[in-house]
Amino acid sequence: MNQLSDRINNLSTSATLAMAAKARELRQEGKDIIGLSLGEPDFNTPDFVKEAAIQAINDNYNSYSPVDGYVELKQAIITKFKRDNNLHYTLPQIVVSTGAKQSLANIAQVLINKGDEVILPCPYWVSYADMVKLADGVPVEVQTSIENDFKITPEQLEKAITPKTKMIWYSSPCNPSGSVYSKNELRGLADVLQKYPNIIVVSDEIYEHINFVSKHVSMAEFPDMFDRTVTVNGVSKAFAMTGWRIGYIGAPDYIARACNKMQGQVTSGANCIAQMAVVTALNEPPSRIQYMVNEFKERRSLILKLLNAVHGFKTNEPEGAFYVFPDVSYFFGKTLRGKLIENAADFSLYLLEEALVATVSGESFGDPNCIRISYAASQEQITEAIKRIGEAVS
Repeated sequence: MNQLSDRINNLSTSATLAMAAKARELRQEGKDIIGLSLGEPDFNTPDFVKEAAIQAINDNYNSYSPVDGYVELKQAIITKFKRDNNLHYTLPQIVVSTGAKQSLANIAQVLINKGDEVILPCPYWVSYADMVKLADGVPVEVQTSIENDFKITPEQLEKAITPKTKMIWYSSPCNPSGSVYSKNELRGLADVLQKYPNIIVVSDEIYEHINFVSKHVSMAEFPDMFDRTVTVNGVSKAFAMTGWRIGYIGAPDYIARACNKMQGQVTSGANCIAQMAVVTALNEPPSRIQYMVNEFKERRSLILKLLNAVHGFKTNEPEGAFYVFPDVSYFFGKTLRGKLIENAADFSLYLLEEALVATVSGESFGDPNCIRISYAASQEQITEAIKRIGEAVS
């Protein structure tokens, strides 16, 4: 007898985690799988951060932390926001969570009422839509195109707004497309939102430092948007700290208080040792992690050069993060090695089984014509992976 709730029965499994699990299963069977599905840097956490964690253990940080984070960490986050983003938050406006994922889930739960619409420019990170649905909201997908570097235009935003619109969620640099919104592009969206003062913006900036083209711009930098923007960030990507699980928000006071209240009933404070390590991470200048960004940029050049030589892949040049999001619709309706490819999910599964390369279908990101390929892997692995893909589709 299935006693599970409708809520969990209707919830999608995370596509990225599902593909990673399938790749692990095949590895256990002895298959030589190259994993390009997870958004996880392949670098070690910097030594200066690890040393801070060891110091925290030796200093006996082992008790429950405040629900919204240690004051020392919140002060470091405030300093980081001022230094890197020209944003001026106060202590009550900062909430530290168990990863930026929990930060986003908190936001959905405290702001969305049944039937509220949340605009999601496509492609979007896999969990956005289900977080909205879990809060009884309605995801409103706005399609973009590879020709426009997967960015929503002011005209598209205006057209998507209805009396039920509560929020717009987006990431820049974007997971999965790597797109980066310029200051002028964000200003164009902000100008539309000025006509609708009740719409809240959720700006996911977890890939902020992995930006190859320009200075990062936050929506909250515009004075007329500061009081209605929630800025979400964390240390997973830029500091190669995915498993440390520390994310945070800067938000209007009433939203931060609500997130604190929600978190107090769900997980309470984040890991105490990881929090103290992040104090050190954020107090250091971004130049300390530039070596990783430089390597990602080299890998981007490599993977684009290799993919562009594979017939049927349509690419653009992503400006940040560590993903490419090629259009693979050329293969739909074709038969490869006896297998009919009807959609991106079929194609991604085909690459896993035939090329032994794990990618993720774009359907879960709101774009059924594309697949996401992570280049958070060594240049040798990238070269071998695209060689295999080329052979599998030739």
